[in-house]
Amino acid sequence: MKRSFFLLSIIALAVSGCRNNSAAKQAEIIIFHAGSLSVPFKQLAEEYKKRNPGIKILMEPAGSLVCARKITELKKPCDIIASADYFVINELLIPEYASWNIRFATNEMVLAFQDNSRFALDINPDNWFEILLNEDVVYSRADPDSDPGGYRTVFSFMLAEKYYEHKGLTESLTAKNSNYIRPKEVDLIALLESNSADYIFIYKSVARQHNLRFVELPDYINLGDPAKNDIYNSVSIDVAGSTPVTKMTVKGEYINYSLSVLSNSKNKDNAIDFVSFILSREGMEILKNNGQEPIVPFSTEQPEMIPEKLKKYLNSSNPDTYDDKK
Repeated sequence: MKRSFFLLSIIALAVSGCRNNSAAKQAEIIIFHAGSLSVPFKQLAEEYKKRNPGIKILMEPAGSLVCARKITELKKPCDIIASADYFVINELLIPEYASWNIRFATNEMVLAFQDNSRFALDINPDNWFEILLNEDVVYSRADPDSDPGGYRTVFSFMLAEKYYEHKGLTESLTAKNSNYIRPKEVDLIALLESNSADYIFIYKSVARQHNLRFVELPDYINLGDPAKNDIYNSVSIDVAGSTPVTKMTVKGEYINYSLSVLSNSKNKDNAIDFVSFILSREGMEILKNNGQEPIVPFSTEQPEMIPEKLKKYLNSSNPDTYDDKK
């Protein structure tokens, strides 16, 4: 009798342990996100965990294209992907890996530098390309095959060639300092701060977060004005596709960040709840305080696939009017 009781106790503990392990896994959210979202997403995670202390959030920053390939090629587990370009999720993940995609924030390209950068006192929105082409100046940019910041920099070159009527400008700029190309645009910060580069092309939000000086480019060039989307659409580039050996064409578009919960997420309810927090008043304030403006109203090309809990965010014209209690 005692032996039977002992065996039953062992079995009960084992079952309990399995349940506890399962619960622990359910409380973990894995996020692959664009490197330029590192600062606001860290703050978003900290605020969310204050409200949900049982949740563990694991974040992996990388170039958005790399984030997508971790899912499509490496089959790494992931609950949420947040991309610096709506195109990445739509093109590489839907419909096989995700069923919906929501635009939530915008940005713009700037040319960042420091006080000790060569010609720091002279550079301005009219002569920046001439200074970059100076043989004494080193500039750095992100890899177009890895990061939307990389192909957007090339878009800015193409648009600048038209805007300044400077034939051959794109070819000259892309040929210069190619050994200073890095996988994602936030990697460029280290080059600038170590004085290895004088200038870097980067998102305005990242430049602000790191207290960098920067040249604001004309709206025709900076990809930050939705009203100029027809102009942005006039340029395109081929980049690595779902695998490094395939290619896909990316057209210029105003900068729009987006996110989704993966279809095979093992923690879907928790992941959707965290996305809801990102899109809430509090979440948008964190983004705005880090230099990223919300895209209001949020938009999607898959409205019928959006989880019920998130649909309310697609109908608001102002973050301050969100009713998060619905």
